[in-house]
Amino acid sequence: MRLSQLFGKTQREIPAEADTVSHQLMLRTGMIRQLTAGVYSYLPLALRALYKIENIIRDEMDKAGGQEICMPVLQPIELWEKSGRVSGFGKNLFRLYDRKERELALGPTHEEVVTDLVGRTVQSYRELPLLLYQIQTKFRDELRPRGGLVRVREFVMKDLYSFDTDAEGLDISYRKMVTAYENIFARCGLPVIMIEADSGAIGGKDSNEFMAVSEMGEDEIIYCKNCGNAANAEKAKSIKPEANNGEPLATEEVATPGCKTIAEVCNYLGIEPINTLKAVFYVADEEFIFVCLRGDIDVNEVKLKNLLRCAELRLATEEEVTAKGIVAGFASPIGLKNVKVVVDESVGVGTNFVAGGNKTDFHIKNVNFPRDFEADLIADIALAAVGDGCAKCGFELSVDRGIELGHVFKLGTFLSEKLGAYYIDANGESKPIVMGCYGIGVGRLMAAAIEVNHDDKGIIWPKNIAPYQVHICPLFMENLQVAEKAEELYKELELCGIEVLYDDRNESTGIKFNDADLLGIPLRITVSPRSLEKGCIEIKRRSEKTAELIPVNEAIEKVKAILAG
Repeated sequence: MRLSQLFGKTQREIPAEADTVSHQLMLRTGMIRQLTAGVYSYLPLALRALYKIENIIRDEMDKAGGQEICMPVLQPIELWEKSGRVSGFGKNLFRLYDRKERELALGPTHEEVVTDLVGRTVQSYRELPLLLYQIQTKFRDELRPRGGLVRVREFVMKDLYSFDTDAEGLDISYRKMVTAYENIFARCGLPVIMIEADSGAIGGKDSNEFMAVSEMGEDEIIYCKNCGNAANAEKAKSIKPEANNGEPLATEEVATPGCKTIAEVCNYLGIEPINTLKAVFYVADEEFIFVCLRGDIDVNEVKLKNLLRCAELRLATEEEVTAKGIVAGFASPIGLKNVKVVVDESVGVGTNFVAGGNKTDFHIKNVNFPRDFEADLIADIALAAVGDGCAKCGFELSVDRGIELGHVFKLGTFLSEKLGAYYIDANGESKPIVMGCYGIGVGRLMAAAIEVNHDDKGIIWPKNIAPYQVHICPLFMENLQVAEKAEELYKELELCGIEVLYDDRNESTGIKFNDADLLGIPLRITVSPRSLEKGCIEIKRRSEKTAELIPVNEAIEKVKAILAG
């Protein structure tokens, strides 16, 4: 491709709307353009990289025994109502009506459709196991699209679904996909770690995420350097520091004028947050929830939502709190009536806490659970934090940020039972098919590859997914010898099957080199009057600082050797 003809122009300035490095670089290189919030056009450079990623994914899916299909984007809302997942996806689900007023959804995922498809097609255990996948556009009405292609409303995803006769078969399919995913990310030049994750709106028993560690990631990875245990912040469990203050003492009311926050109470009484109990108020669907946990711990809202099995969880308003007769800033579960109380496990492993006195400007010392108050539910609803102990080995936990690249789920039978996907076993009995699902965001993977592989000059493409393999950069194109040699190299490399971006523009050396670094093609060939005087051209890897002089007659073989290495 001649750069003068390439659709999409480079730009020097960093776009003001771009909040991540990958977003900035994809805009500056002319790879993508935003149409509206969370919706992008992919220009030729981006599309070439995406196709390469898709082909790597296809190769690994096929090796694992997957069969590619293509399912409809338009999905009847009745399927979603039948599966019971309409509320789980909530407002993220795009909904519309056709001309006959039939309600449809734009597919955010395809569990419903593929389960219906397999249920209508598979009859016998002899037809299982099955691995069916597609690479197709998905739609999710994200509240806050961000990071360019990291979180969007329209995106390309690879989604594979496994169908087995039993849990043992699902385990085999799951391991196949984990191996395939590890191969995909390695081939795309992305180091990843696999962590435990929450299943969220997808549902199912177990799930794992594949995360690329990056400061710009929107997810937190909580991990142990000692045993390798890792999970996202939504799922992570930890051992909290103990708050044992001796044998339980008698409660004592104490005045705390104007002290509404944990910090204010601690400062006034000369104690630490670990010795206090705090109250957080939620509404789960339509039910008011009083959450009680230690003052040094934050609520993990995903764990709480899963515990309550609610479709929507939000913080209660001031009016809702007051309507329950609760004095915000001075509240505790002591003596509370007609309110559902959820207590974090940490409250049960400490003694003599300071809690709200349930009246303005008063707290109560030496509060102990369950002596002084009751709970409707007791569970781990706490966010794991740096410094907590690992739940497996007790070693101190660490934290990093990461970008989710892939997610795998053990769905089990809840969807096949609801949507009627059964098979007849060897004994003639009808049984629900055991399912798994496995997703990779293709555009997000490309963005993560840029996020992880760049410097202050631009992208450093991993060679397997680079839009082009070689960037020819002739200097002083008015020099006939330079122009002829550059053209000759361009044609010879293309005849060898090598993908070449040829900068045939009449631009200055600075502009050409800056654009070459910005675009980040793995190998740059510089043709200049100075090097040709020596019978050479310059070859430079994008990942290295120095160039190498190579005799012109050895250039083609040298390029082939580097790309193969």
